Amino acid sequence: MSLSYETQPGDIDHLIADDHAVVARLFEHLEAGRGDRRTLADQVGFNLALHADAEERTLYPQMAHAGEEQESRHARDEHHAAKQQLVILDRTEPGSGEFEQALSTLMADIRQHVAEEEGQFLPGFREAVGADEMSRLGGEFLAAKRAAPTRAHPRAPSSGGGHALADPAAAVLDKARDKSSGRDRRLATDASGLLDPQAQRLMDAFGALSPLPPEILTPEQARQQPTLVDAVRQVLAADGRPTDPEQVGGVDDVPVAVADGHTVMLRVYRPRQRAAQPPPVIMWIHGGGWVLYDIDTYDASCRGLCNRTGAIVVSPQYRRAPEHPFPASHDDVLATWRWTSQHAAEFGADPRRLAIGGESVGATMAAATCLQLAQTGEPMPAAQVLVYPLTTGEQYGDSMLDAADARPLNRPLLSWMAMHAFAGKPAAARDPRVDLLSLSGQQLAGMPPTMLITDERDPLRSQGEEFARHLDAAGVPTTMLRYDGVMHEFFGAAAVLDKAADAQQKAAEHIMRQFPIPAAAPRSA
Repeated sequence: MSLSYETQPGDIDHLIADDHAVVARLFEHLEAGRGDRRTLADQVGFNLALHADAEERTLYPQMAHAGEEQESRHARDEHHAAKQQLVILDRTEPGSGEFEQALSTLMADIRQHVAEEEGQFLPGFREAVGADEMSRLGGEFLAAKRAAPTRAHPRAPSSGGGHALADPAAAVLDKARDKSSGRDRRLATDASGLLDPQAQRLMDAFGALSPLPPEILTPEQARQQPTLVDAVRQVLAADGRPTDPEQVGGVDDVPVAVADGHTVMLRVYRPRQRAAQPPPVIMWIHGGGWVLYDIDTYDASCRGLCNRTGAIVVSPQYRRAPEHPFPASHDDVLATWRWTSQHAAEFGADPRRLAIGGESVGATMAAATCLQLAQTGEPMPAAQVLVYPLTTGEQYGDSMLDAADARPLNRPLLSWMAMHAFAGKPAAARDPRVDLLSLSGQQLAGMPPTMLITDERDPLRSQGEEFARHLDAAGVPTTMLRYDGVMHEFFGAAAVLDKAADAQQKAAEHIMRQFPIPAAAPRSA
């Protein structure tokens, strides 16, 4: 089930539908008998506890006020029944008769509840209160999830006022119980059973850091959460291997002045080997949904590409939303590309051999930069590499369902990023610099030879692969690589993932194939 009408990412009905998609996929893993059954049940309980609490505090009182009092009461009754089953799941072991019966009942009840809510209650409520109210309630919904208890409490009051009184104490007790039982270490891993052993170990290490779901936090809070970089260090340390960054020839931060007096920090990675000819340059653009992360988070990707190509790699620290909404980040990337192409020779590089690439929305901005260069008739990069790019603001394709529950990027986090990136500018999601799938074949035809890399456990997989098909149809030399058994953000984890090392090597080879062979240095007499 999914909403049959258009919403914005921060609208309460959009956020509710995202939650439904996550739980629906967790149910499918449980029904298929794959993954860790205890962890899957814990994740179902955690997601439904926060979701039900937030609906009861924000949506249902407003539904009653808007004339849907009977529907609101019915939904609360359904929540109460679900909470009773969640308590049974929490206290029993997978495989026991009581556990399996409670799970079967819960899945049937939740599926019926979702069908009613998405098919009847939410459309009627939106029509009654309007789009602005749905957006306002979306903010309240996320705030309620931040404060909610992490377990089901069927005996607690379900009114908005009752939650306001009971939730603070229950939340403190639940979090203490989660920590003592180890449940908090299982909530952020991928329990689907679809990852390969190396990726699963990495995600388990990530979960063991007990990160809070960034999709319910403020941007400031979310930026403080552990990342996959921290999990890589944990795995390396557990194996007794050095956790220091991969060595390159040198790293410098160079300030670059861009529009309106703003300065972008450009990190420059120099190769260890000294070549006879000036090395080429690769601009690598970090991801994070325009909101999270920075050049430090993607440091390993830049170091890996520097060593595998012998090129100078540069990475811009562009401005982030919501402090600097769209198109600030795109403007910064374009400006630093132009600066790099004009000043490459000054830092010892060959200005005739430039390539561009990035990960996630960094890949989006790489492609958008090429689009803008083509529009102005400026020289194009010799090659581009797009690693799991976002290519449309729409919830596109099968991966929005089959990877809705994935980590570290799931469907709710994707909506959260769009909510902040396009705050006050919802039309920005349709801008051709974001909605790359809307570009015509003629617009795409000037793109440089492209390697596009996707992965299995990633809600962006379908749209990335569709963009590769668009490029190919437009006559752009396109190589599409898909890595199964790994997740979004895998590319930079080459220290612990063989598939990441392979992807970096393939990307390096693609880039180097496109560069013109430099002229030989003149021989001495």
